[in-house]
Amino acid sequence: MRLRIPSTVGAALALLCAPLSAHAAEGTRLQVTGEIIDTWCYYSGVMGSPDAVVGSAHHTCALWCSAGGIPVGVLAEDGTVYMVLKVDQDAESAGGDTLLNLAAHTVDVDGMHYERDGLNYLVVANVASDFDITNQNHDDYGNVPSFSIPKPKK
Repeated sequence: MRLRIPSTVGAALALLCAPLSAHAAEGTRLQVTGEIIDTWCYYSGVMGSPDAVVGSAHHTCALWCSAGGIPVGVLAEDGTVYMVLKVDQDAESAGGDTLLNLAAHTVDVDGMHYERDGLNYLVVANVASDFDITNQNHDDYGNVPSFSIPKPKK
């Protein structure tokens, strides 16, 4: 049996595919100052409030998540989150151990900004400045998530 696709469907598919390549080429140059965050904990709320999933309180978890492949993001000073797709032409930067040295650090980055379906993406051309961890909030929130500490067996 042979499947026949009506010409109107084929035309619609061609129209859908053409803009995808056009959107991929579009972007605006952007310079952002913000903190490198763990996007899973920030968006899911699994670790608590947005204040608890940034800075020195979340540094250890951010390392675990990034090493586990969770994409990192930049939390800009204005509260906008940019999902980082790659840094400095390194295709492996979206997750994994490439950005471990920047987890929870405040940075100045320069790159291309893309927006789709209300989400912001950033292809970072260069990390212009690394200010280290500037949000020292571990006294308020602790530095190890409470659920990661094993409970003693009774």
